[in-house]
Amino acid sequence: MTARTPDEDLLRQLAPQVLGALVRRYGHFDAAEDAVQEALLAAVRQWPESGRPRNPRGWLIRVASRRLADTLRAEEARRRREERIAASAPSDALHAPPPGESRAPSEDDTLALLFLCCHPVLTPESQSALTLRAVGGLTTAEIARAYLVPEATMAQRVSRAKQRIRKAGGRFARPGKAELADRLGAVLQVLYLIFNEGYTATAGSSLQRRELAGEAVRLTRDLRRLLPEDGEVAGLLALMLLTDARRDARTKPDGSLVPLAEQDRELWHKEAVDEGVALVTEALTHRRLGPYQLQAAIAAVHDEAPSADETDWPQILALYGLLERFAPGPVVALNHAVAAAMVHGPRAGLDRLAALDGDPSMARHHRLAAVRAHLLEMAGEPEAAVAAYLTAAERTLSLPERRYLLERAARLGRE
Repeated sequence: MTARTPDEDLLRQLAPQVLGALVRRYGHFDAAEDAVQEALLAAVRQWPESGRPRNPRGWLIRVASRRLADTLRAEEARRRREERIAASAPSDALHAPPPGESRAPSEDDTLALLFLCCHPVLTPESQSALTLRAVGGLTTAEIARAYLVPEATMAQRVSRAKQRIRKAGGRFARPGKAELADRLGAVLQVLYLIFNEGYTATAGSSLQRRELAGEAVRLTRDLRRLLPEDGEVAGLLALMLLTDARRDARTKPDGSLVPLAEQDRELWHKEAVDEGVALVTEALTHRRLGPYQLQAAIAAVHDEAPSADETDWPQILALYGLLERFAPGPVVALNHAVAAAMVHGPRAGLDRLAALDGDPSMARHHRLAAVRAHLLEMAGEPEAAVAAYLTAAERTLSLPERRYLLERAARLGRE
């Protein structure tokens, strides 16, 4: 993977600020977002040759404003729109502010954009794509590559998302207390979905898409700075850090999967582990309990164990019991079954799995078959385990996971 340049990192940090400045000044979220993307691309082409401008944010606002003005001028009602812009904008609206001058509260802009992109009229997939585009600063092509879809398909998804927000009357404004309470859960879920897709890709030849996971961590850090007192925001950031800390140990040089129990823990990122543990410890001590904090606590128990054999499974089992009360669901139940097996034996876990066979969202999921295979192997039932591993391999769309599952089945078959 090619490392990002300092200019690219800066552009992704500035993208929501520039978009917020344009939307607040002119409206037209969809047209403004396109104009910002064009300005970002212009910066990528021009800055390496001409040098970074003294005021990068002002440069981007100026270029994006010109692009937006061109777009509005080309539309049928261009005269009336130009008049409204001229009447509502300051006389220097299309010029870069002096260095050091911030015309807009960029933190409010980032939060407002996150909430606008996570509008309830959108599907989670559209929310994720629009968040990466508008707040993360990724191009449509980059998002399409991350989700393994054609660029044209992703462009249509982003375009439809913006149209739906416009038709729903979505507002660009810092969320009030009621909206913050109602929609923060959706924002956190979208950020977690983006992270999960980057940490364990649902399809394709690579187990991980590190850039996507990295963007999720960065955006969650931004949200944490905006809402430092929210325990669930802290919990989600801790969960991401504690999970992503293992990234270098999850695959062999050939890209094949290494399960948690077999990972070289010397390859885990200690700084990320320490930060995640500190975050979740502080959140659990001083704030109301929530599901992301509990998941982070579980990840912390795994990360703090010196070895797989020394993992405190009774504590993990107790935490999953709490998590099922806060956020019941098939994935939590599946992980709870694994913890039960590690504490009370594989049969206890298999008994818990039986309840998931009737769940339509999980019955044909490869993870259910993979966990069943592992527990059957632990229970000393190799033939049944091989059959379950083969079923899981057939259902997954991830090539590294498929290879790992087939290898497990082949190894058991030879024993």
